[in-house]
Amino acid sequence: MNELLRWTGLRWTGLRWIGLLALTAMEGVSPDQESVGSGTKRSSASSGSRSRNCKEFLHRFVDSGMLTAQLEDWFESISSESEPKKPAFDVPFEMIELQKFDYALEGISFQQVIRMPNSVYASTSDAVEATAYLAIEDFLHAGAKGLWEAFWNQDGPMPFSVACLYNENLKFYQAEKAVADGKLGGLCATGLLLTNPRHPRGRWDHILELSLLRPDIRNFSMDSDGQLSLSVLGEALFYAIRVLLSRSLSRMNYSQSSNSVFILLVDSQYGGVVKVEGDVNKMVFDVNNVYECAAEWITNHSRIAVSSIDRIWNKLGNANWGDIGALQLLFATFHCIVQFAGFPKHSIEDLAADHGPRLQARRTERQLGNSRANGNGLYRFQQRSVSPEIVEVQDDSAKIETEQLMKLEVGSVLWLEDSNWQKGYHISQVLNNNEHPYYIASPVEEPQKNFFLYVGSHPSQLEPAWEDMNLWYQVQRQTKILTIMKQKGLSSKYLPQLSASGRIIHPGQCQKPSSGGNCDHPWCGTPILVTSPVGETVAHMISEARFGMEDAIRCCHDCLSALSTATSAGIRHGDIRPENVICVRSAEKQPYFVLIGWGRAILDDRDRPSMNLHFSSTYALQEGKLCSASDAESLVYMLYISCGGVLPDLDSVEGALQWRETYWSRRLIQQKLGEASTVLKAFADYVDSLCGTPYPMDYDIWLRRLRRNINEEDSGKEIDTSG
Repeated sequence: MNELLRWTGLRWTGLRWIGLLALTAMEGVSPDQESVGSGTKRSSASSGSRSRNCKEFLHRFVDSGMLTAQLEDWFESISSESEPKKPAFDVPFEMIELQKFDYALEGISFQQVIRMPNSVYASTSDAVEATAYLAIEDFLHAGAKGLWEAFWNQDGPMPFSVACLYNENLKFYQAEKAVADGKLGGLCATGLLLTNPRHPRGRWDHILELSLLRPDIRNFSMDSDGQLSLSVLGEALFYAIRVLLSRSLSRMNYSQSSNSVFILLVDSQYGGVVKVEGDVNKMVFDVNNVYECAAEWITNHSRIAVSSIDRIWNKLGNANWGDIGALQLLFATFHCIVQFAGFPKHSIEDLAADHGPRLQARRTERQLGNSRANGNGLYRFQQRSVSPEIVEVQDDSAKIETEQLMKLEVGSVLWLEDSNWQKGYHISQVLNNNEHPYYIASPVEEPQKNFFLYVGSHPSQLEPAWEDMNLWYQVQRQTKILTIMKQKGLSSKYLPQLSASGRIIHPGQCQKPSSGGNCDHPWCGTPILVTSPVGETVAHMISEARFGMEDAIRCCHDCLSALSTATSAGIRHGDIRPENVICVRSAEKQPYFVLIGWGRAILDDRDRPSMNLHFSSTYALQEGKLCSASDAESLVYMLYISCGGVLPDLDSVEGALQWRETYWSRRLIQQKLGEASTVLKAFADYVDSLCGTPYPMDYDIWLRRLRRNINEEDSGKEIDTSG
């Protein structure tokens, strides 16, 4: 891990982009290495030969049309396999990710784009095409500059530039110069590149992303089923492969996510994103069959995602920064910058967290802070002569405030409706995990049983607050994860069990429209999740100094057992912290710990873990992803504070990484855990050696060692050995 953190130090101070350009790798074999064994020389020779083949392959890979022709059978096959009116490819970004990103951009002011595409008189004339290329340059530059200053470095210069790609020699030119030199007809793309004075015409391995200008992309590039046409997709794949091959030959030091590239597709009004991901080292570099090899790699070794084509400019040519079309392009640019500059100083979650206060401030300014709903859930407005704002006035018939109506208290009874049955729950306790309330409730028919009950946010809220997104993860997403666990037959006493899920049945007559949807009642359609078992959180035990050394060993064993079971089905937790571990007690058996809070679980590479400055793993903070030991590292941090360790005040990802580097390198975490148990200290050493590597966790050996220590501590007591 220390090596990983030292490397990251280069990348973080490496927000100074020049540090990236300076990281080079040695090539070839010097004469004084002749004494090295023949096996090493054969390996070096093989590597050098492959590099030369790759260079020659790239030199011959110049015709997008020939690649497109090779992909016809593949494209026809995946199109026929997809359901009617359903996209053949996954989307590059989930809607919840875009919503989070949208909240984060609320406080960011992008530069006014002066040059705009002349969409009012859109045609194929050279004048209009030249205007469009200039507008795309401005759009990419303004977007990258706004993102850089907001997330990475507000005061430093932006280390990127924008230029157009000339098809004949595959060199980059400024759009104005290309138009002046009569090269407009030869322009084929616009790129966002790392600025490098030594290469003013750009290098392919300096490309962050490419944008292809294609007239009327929404009308003529989509087939009757709304799919992107092969001619446009084939060209995007051609440029994506060129970028990936160039990066593989580069001496620059990229992040591990550099095996993906984003291609933007735009015209004078609309735009979309194509994401291509894959390891080009798996490509066969047959220089005599470059297009066949590239097509084979796309078919067997790549993952392709295609977004919808949405408006990015309005009819007057102004950039719609807040619309989903522009948002997708900006999010792609954000990911491209991460590949070159590392994870930002200010995370998306940090900036998005200000959405709620901003929303409340706007409501206060417009005197909407104490809004009341009338009997029909509608609002009446009047125009006041003293203000140009439309403000809400209280309806005399309004009897119940929405907030009071939605508030659940001890003694409340909540009815849940599933597809086949209805069930009532009596609330006995109201709890809070520092984010939002949840409840302990008993079924009306079985008052002796207790369950955790989670209530989500109303699905039809027009402008949900950031807190509602946390509720979405805790209720809707966790319901999905627990359902998957149940379907896959995962069984462990250390995992939560899905007891019920459905929608709240609200009091009164439901006035659902015949076309479907929800009525105006604040509870109509609100999701609910019920889980078992019930217990006390580790966070509460620590706050009351009731988490002992024996508890730490048992907690480590039980959490590892839960992680081992989930990992066997390809599920990782991604949000281990004291609030997400409970201690379950009963009169007959020894207490045990259950790992809850699976809403942020990772199912595939598209999912992103929760970002917690104190408990997230080093790799998660650096890359926004989990490695095999990330959950175990988060568990170590939780055990560290439970054993008396003190966490510092952290306000940035960079500070969190520096704290981790200092404490791991000085072995302060291991020393603190060693005060509780030698096996916990050894476990921390094991996690330290594994973090950031591709090697899997060996859960079995540590479960056995921890179980032996529990047996020694609890000699003569009942010990569970199911983990």
